[in-house]
Amino acid sequence: MRKIVFFNSIATLLLCLMTVQAQTLDIEITERKRPEEWKSLVRGAQFKDRFLHMPVGTKASKDSWGADAVMNRYIDNGIEDKERSYWCGTILHKDDRYHMYVVGWPESSEKGHMEWPNSIVYHTISDKPEGPYAIIDTIGAGHNAELFQAKDGTYVIFVTGGSYRSKSHMGPWKFEKMSFDPRDRNIIEGLSNLTFAKREDGSQLMVCRGGGVWFSEDGLSTFYQVTNKSVYPAIEGEFEDPVVWKDEVQYHLIVNDWYGRIAFYQRSKDGVNWVTDPGEAYVPGIARHADGEVEDWFKFERIKVLQDEYGRAYQANFAVIDTIKWEDLGNDKYSSKHIMIPLNKGVLLRMLNKNLPKNGKDEVRLLIRKEEGFDPLQDVDLSSLRFGISEEVNFGRGSKALRIDKHADGAIVTFAAEGHKLNNEDFAPKLIGKNKQGELLFGFTRVPWITYESAILSSRKPVLTANNGNIQAEVKIENFGVENSKKASLKIFVGAAGEKVVAKHAIPPLKPYETRVLTLRDLPEDIKNQSLRVVIEEDAKVHQDIVFSNGK
Repeated sequence: MRKIVFFNSIATLLLCLMTVQAQTLDIEITERKRPEEWKSLVRGAQFKDRFLHMPVGTKASKDSWGADAVMNRYIDNGIEDKERSYWCGTILHKDDRYHMYVVGWPESSEKGHMEWPNSIVYHTISDKPEGPYAIIDTIGAGHNAELFQAKDGTYVIFVTGGSYRSKSHMGPWKFEKMSFDPRDRNIIEGLSNLTFAKREDGSQLMVCRGGGVWFSEDGLSTFYQVTNKSVYPAIEGEFEDPVVWKDEVQYHLIVNDWYGRIAFYQRSKDGVNWVTDPGEAYVPGIARHADGEVEDWFKFERIKVLQDEYGRAYQANFAVIDTIKWEDLGNDKYSSKHIMIPLNKGVLLRMLNKNLPKNGKDEVRLLIRKEEGFDPLQDVDLSSLRFGISEEVNFGRGSKALRIDKHADGAIVTFAAEGHKLNNEDFAPKLIGKNKQGELLFGFTRVPWITYESAILSSRKPVLTANNGNIQAEVKIENFGVENSKKASLKIFVGAAGEKVVAKHAIPPLKPYETRVLTLRDLPEDIKNQSLRVVIEEDAKVHQDIVFSNGK
């Protein structure tokens, strides 16, 4: 396959200029109007409900830097000092230590926060997930650092402009460029803020700054763009700093509207098609202490998560700053750091119904698994539980719990036949309730009647040529899924609304990452001057519906 390396010196310069422009606009903020229905959301509906209070630490003193609003902060949470300003970082739990790969720049810089394009990536360690972290190695220049592990075990630290790679999390690190192929799609807002999630087969899913979805078979070879538009919420917002991760149930994505200072939470079955849950994922004010005090940071950005063995996020890591970025100057009282906030990771669930329960007719049986420190038979407030599709449960509706029974792995809760509204589309029904101490209890589950690991068929633009006076098109089809595809169909449409079919072709089954070139003959002459709508369908599933403008 053709590879395009974007991270040459000119592309890197353009990316930096683009991001500087975005940061310049950071002088202003705006307040986004919240939908009226959000007022009816129950506790546990919004991702921000999962934030717990920060572990008790040492508070700032009169000698510490900081605006008045953060002089109550725990200085041993995360990483901070007087020598550097810190920003984006990712944590790895390895060998009973916590390793954070974080960027920083001299606090003494005349440009203050705007020195960030000259960031240095540091390897820091801590005995506890919340810190404090201390530098043990200087890796090299770079910003927007995010660590992931490739299929062969290689550790990769992405930075704007390339990556650092090593067979060991301790280094040594070698700088290498990364390869990206947009596959005839427009790159959405550049390749500066990237985030990665490992899939079932060890391949990597990537979401770029603008919300485009990409795949690499092993995380080291070329990343290929699959979507042609942003997967972010279709609402007003200046989006950046996405974070994506995967657990046993589904993919998760949080993206931040930096201008409105509100983030949104999304979920997906396959990493390509996303639903947006209502409410706020995070906003200023989430850094709470057990005594009720709040570290009132001006901005929370660059969120990353720390995951347990089931993939559940149990800590969120943020880059925070105590003032508008332009006001943070060298050796002044303002600065930035990286902080850690623990998360309620939710409970482990398993759907016991083998077939789709009919709403109003079939009761629902759900296994809540016990874990260290949690026994659902003893700890769950049964009357508080609601279960069903998120659209119901998030608003306090859903099926009510009828009874709870002991199980070797925890407890089986039986829910009423009414209210769950389970269907063939909702891939992750939700549980919301409380434990007997009144603390939030929530979780998602897969369901037996939905296929989760599937094929993802995608085409490049049709290549049109004249052959013996006839127009023909060659279309390259690729499977970016983790499973074999079934027999599918390709259709090419033209017309003002893309409604007229001018070509059809069957697509044979393809293995993951397999490619097949289809040849479609005897196309109309004027097709060369029209936009082409290319649709790929497998039974009732639409894999792709993309318009290539003017045949491009």
